[in-house]
Amino acid sequence: MGKLFGTDGIRGIVNENLDAELAFEVGCAAAQVLARDAKREKPLVAIGKDTRISSDLLEGALIAGLCSAGADVLHLGVIPTPGVAFLTIANQADAGIVISASHNPFEHNGIKIFNAQGFKLSDALENEIEDMILFNKKAPLKTCAEIGKVIYADEQASEDYIDHLVGTVDTDFAGMRILIDCANGASAATAGRLFDRFPKLHSDIINVDPDGININRDCGSTHIEKLSAMVKAGNYDMGIAFDGDADRCLAVDENGILIDGDQVLAICGTDLMRKGELSGNTVVATVMSNLGLRIFCKERGVTLGITPVGDRNVLEEMERGGFILGGEQSGHTIFRKFATTGDGELTALQLLSVVYRSGEKASKLAAMCVRYPQVLVNVYVATKEKKEEIMASQALREAIAKTESELADTGRVLVRPSGTEPLLRVMVEAKEEVTAKAQAESLANLIKML
Repeated sequence: MGKLFGTDGIRGIVNENLDAELAFEVGCAAAQVLARDAKREKPLVAIGKDTRISSDLLEGALIAGLCSAGADVLHLGVIPTPGVAFLTIANQADAGIVISASHNPFEHNGIKIFNAQGFKLSDALENEIEDMILFNKKAPLKTCAEIGKVIYADEQASEDYIDHLVGTVDTDFAGMRILIDCANGASAATAGRLFDRFPKLHSDIINVDPDGININRDCGSTHIEKLSAMVKAGNYDMGIAFDGDADRCLAVDENGILIDGDQVLAICGTDLMRKGELSGNTVVATVMSNLGLRIFCKERGVTLGITPVGDRNVLEEMERGGFILGGEQSGHTIFRKFATTGDGELTALQLLSVVYRSGEKASKLAAMCVRYPQVLVNVYVATKEKKEEIMASQALREAIAKTESELADTGRVLVRPSGTEPLLRVMVEAKEEVTAKAQAESLANLIKML
């Protein structure tokens, strides 16, 4: 068996490479690792999940493992991933676990662990849990009164999370009309109640009928086309799209045009800078961020910190420098004043608040950050070893250098392995989309031959 934890926890197709037995083992190992620094006699672990058909299966196995190893479980039910991080802190739990594969199709699922401070578990602790599982280092299971129990806090816990979100804005959005896409995911359990807290805001919600297999299917932040068309046809001021576990948020303006994560950073960063609250005059983004965001920040004297892909990397840089705003083009936006992780519903409120207070159309604010044409081509590569071989090849390095030379200062190239899927991702930016597409396809075709 190979390494269990990837860049965003444990991921897999359920009952192929992620099953109840593995989830049980993770629960046992996590409980034993957490017990060392527990705040109480038995470690307390908060657990939440998304709406996949397999989430109940994995939840039951994880709870069985945790309780068998002597941990108590705070059962949160269906709730966005950032809700688990928040409630882990609010309930002084020793850890939080989320069962979700985020934006991936329903047959995938995952296990993500937060520490007591609401941050993703460190590499060192993940490695320790892995070693316990892979090399059978776990202690004997508990018996009698040492076995853990389950505390069901589902509805009240989610209300506490909603209270927190509402408290991050100070406007009533009077007269604003928005359309919200919950991706048939975790936000289906919270978004209606959240936006109902603003009675002067007209909010309609779609894709809130999860059936276990329709999460992210032709909806949400990864399939924004239908939301765009409905916003334009319905004369809404904005549209909001979450992914399956609602740690991402993308938007569309009144014309149905995408507002991506880079533009969210630009809009909210400008507002924070105007108020004198943008710490270090810095926004943190990733290597995937559009050239337009780099130009936007340079023109305004804002420092743009660049990290590898992944909200974990963004957050680490934010913590290192004491910065309060960072995120990814894909919609993971971290408002460090309010959260320890990307939070789609929080992002929606912050973005809507800036647009509302500005008195401007969303399209005008988004236009401040011009989005250069960016073409992303995914190339299937079966194994991690093959990914590494291709990335190290002289032919690929020379092809990338040639493309970069041809684009000069008017574009850029990024080829990287996916951390969660068997893919190499080829991204090319250029002033003209036809140029970006041609260059990206050329590199992708080369990779297929290597």
